Amino acid sequence: MSHGPAGHADDGREHPRTHDPEPRRGRPRSAAAERAIIDAVVELLEAGEPLAGLSIERIARTAGVGKATIYRRWSGKEELFVDVLRAVEPSDPVVSGTAGLDDLRLLLESIRTRGVAQRSSVFLHNVFVQMKSHPKLWAEYQRTVIAPRRAAMLAAVRRAVDAGELRDDLDTELMDDLFLGPMLVRTLHRPDASLPDDLVERVIRVLLQGLAPKPQVAAGGGAHDPV
Repeated sequence: MSHGPAGHADDGREHPRTHDPEPRRGRPRSAAAERAIIDAVVELLEAGEPLAGLSIERIARTAGVGKATIYRRWSGKEELFVDVLRAVEPSDPVVSGTAGLDDLRLLLESIRTRGVAQRSSVFLHNVFVQMKSHPKLWAEYQRTVIAPRRAAMLAAVRRAVDAGELRDDLDTELMDDLFLGPMLVRTLHRPDASLPDDLVERVIRVLLQGLAPKPQVAAGGGAHDPV
């Protein structure tokens, strides 16, 4: 017999008082089921199962739930896998939403720590490599995870401009790319590059100081700009 709300509605013989606890128990049960499903996917992936080989049936069986329980929460595997990736990643930083460079530092540091975590975890590395070979999953991850993070970075850059911490005569999206680029190169494209604790401060300092040579001091003591 079905134990869900639909089952109660279809069976007129159910005693009315069995309806009362449902609103109180529904939310905790839902949270527990979601946790069990996500943990089941992680367990299967850690055991060496490839993403392509995971079926909703296998996930449901491992989690101890029915397939309908999964489909009530996720429309399909891609949406579920994105939530799994979010669950195993470091949490997004809590930024003030009012600061400029300080919020930017927090966001850049979260990228660095993610890179450190991925390098130290064979599981995370393998999952991300597999995910990139699934265009639909990768696109969903970009839309629901990467895009919001990029928007948060761009908003922090704009706040820094408004606060006078950055120039107001430059393209803010370009500035955002200049801050973000070095972190992505180090974490994604150069797996052998170091990710020291002070990397964020070094990147910000170099960008704020600029890459042009410092003005040279002339023989007479005055400084002049390089030609």
